[in-house]
Amino acid sequence: MARRVSTRHKVIATFAAWLVAFVIFFPILYMVITSLKTEPEAIAGINLIPSFTLESYVAVQQQNDYFKPFMNSVVIALGSTLVALIIAIPAAWSMAFSPTKRTKDILMWMLSTKMMPAVGVLVPLFIIFRDTGLLDTRIGLTMILTLINLPIVVWMLYTYFREIPGEILEAARMDGASLSGEIIYVLTPMAVPGIASTMLLNIILAWNEAFWTLRLAAANAAPLTAFIASFSSPQGLFWAKLSAASTLAIAPILIMGWFSQRQLVRGLTFGAVK
Repeated sequence: MARRVSTRHKVIATFAAWLVAFVIFFPILYMVITSLKTEPEAIAGINLIPSFTLESYVAVQQQNDYFKPFMNSVVIALGSTLVALIIAIPAAWSMAFSPTKRTKDILMWMLSTKMMPAVGVLVPLFIIFRDTGLLDTRIGLTMILTLINLPIVVWMLYTYFREIPGEILEAARMDGASLSGEIIYVLTPMAVPGIASTMLLNIILAWNEAFWTLRLAAANAAPLTAFIASFSSPQGLFWAKLSAASTLAIAPILIMGWFSQRQLVRGLTFGAVK
């Protein structure tokens, strides 16, 4: 009887999990379906059976070059992630293994910066970027995305590093390891799952960032978020073309997430089980 109840619970849990997954994935599925419709079909309403035409993808490519914003997104996402990790790893190491009575206050202060409305600092940052020549440049967007995602990166790495026994680092010091050697050759290899998941999350956040990329980039450094926005015009929204542009924009990050999901899950659960 207990086994039958347990089996029933597993079936219900599995069904619920699939239902939640479908609800989450349905907007993406419907976007792809809409991108395979003609504009009249897309405007007509909900229809899950498209005509399977690629005319929207052809029109999108003819209107805007996909390759340039794609490369901008790659450079900005990877660049901001690399810079954030270079800054966050030593910072998280310091707070995890040499904490002070103000460590938690510092972490909370860093996290509180994410609660500030971005529009509140838009004007001063725009003026700074304009006067320093960083407006509409890859370097400028890399810097701003590094800064806005850095608190999350530090918090995640701090959490992972706290799960590593401090005795291992003390043993490395006794063996003559320098400060940089302790971080590079001892700490980093042990925290690879956590660092990898943090890196993947930061890439996703940087890839999907729209507020700053739409306001600090115009043509030269415009990433795929600006590529999507270009299909909104005063004449209205062209749903099929907009869906095709969105599909092209999210496809690389979806594929990366699909192939790295095991590493991402392993990193997110790093240290959860002793």
